[in-house]
Amino acid sequence: MLYIVLLLVLAALGLLVTALITGTSLWAWVSIGLSVLAGLLLLVDWLRRRKRADADDAADSDTDSDADADSAEEKDEAAPAEEDAEQTALLPATGELGDPADVPEPKAEKPASEGEPTSEAKAVRDTPPGVEETAPEDLEVVKELEDEVVVVDEYPRYHLVDCGWLSGRDTIPIGVGEARQLGFTPCARCGPDAVLAAAHR
Repeated sequence: MLYIVLLLVLAALGLLVTALITGTSLWAWVSIGLSVLAGLLLLVDWLRRRKRADADDAADSDTDSDADADSAEEKDEAAPAEEDAEQTALLPATGELGDPADVPEPKAEKPASEGEPTSEAKAVRDTPPGVEETAPEDLEVVKELEDEVVVVDEYPRYHLVDCGWLSGRDTIPIGVGEARQLGFTPCARCGPDAVLAAAHR
């Protein structure tokens, strides 16, 4: 195909030279026609090659997918055989089921050591205490106080320094009036508002 296109281009070039020498426009038109024909042949050849390349790619992808499917089937066939082998390994060496007393007891969960809190205790410990119900007269006193209370980062309550809920937590000291302005509420467990109001009366 490429040889034909090359010959057509050379012929078109020769006719163009002839048209320029003789001054005849007919040779020029024939030269243009041969050039167009050569271009069409090149286009047809390119389309044919592209179609063949696409077909080859499709065949390659089909081969790959078939290989993947075969490997998946082999794995599926191997899986039951492995499960059977595992179950056989659990049986006694004699091939019989044996006495139920020979079967080992399942291991009981190890109780938490005394120093280690259970998950329920951890959940209770992480739950912030409720809000102290402050009497209106106590609230008027507490708002004006600068006595120090403590807060814990990411928890909404303020506490007395000796509050039992604070054990093992990092605390931040702050004035009780400022804590209230920042939106913290009193802890129901240690009752800071009642204690501080009573101390200042």
